[in-house]
Amino acid sequence: MGKLTTHVLDTMHGGPAAGMSVELLRLGEAGPQSIKRITLNHDGRADAPLLEGAELKAGRYRLVFEVEAYFRGRGVVLPEPAFLGAVPLDFGIADTGSHYHVPLLASPWAYSTYRGS
Repeated sequence: MGKLTTHVLDTMHGGPAAGMSVELLRLGEAGPQSIKRITLNHDGRADAPLLEGAELKAGRYRLVFEVEAYFRGRGVVLPEPAFLGAVPLDFGIADTGSHYHVPLLASPWAYSTYRGS
């Protein structure tokens, strides 16, 4: 059974991005449709898969990571406007029987991602 998961590592502080808000959207012809909004747990992960089983459909998706709000909440002094605000990450799901893990490594100045396992 396929599923979609995520987690975020705070590379400025060297640990999980506990408390960061993340929104999942489905991208379609009618425009982006919000599916859910979560807050990452103490380990920087969602408490459950974002999508799983019949909920996981082939198509284009977007995760929006609230990087600026997270770092400001940690007391990091950022310029106004911050270099990174909300970080959108668009990706595709082709095989609904697979596990799609979409991690983000983030600081106030940079981010990277990959398809994890």
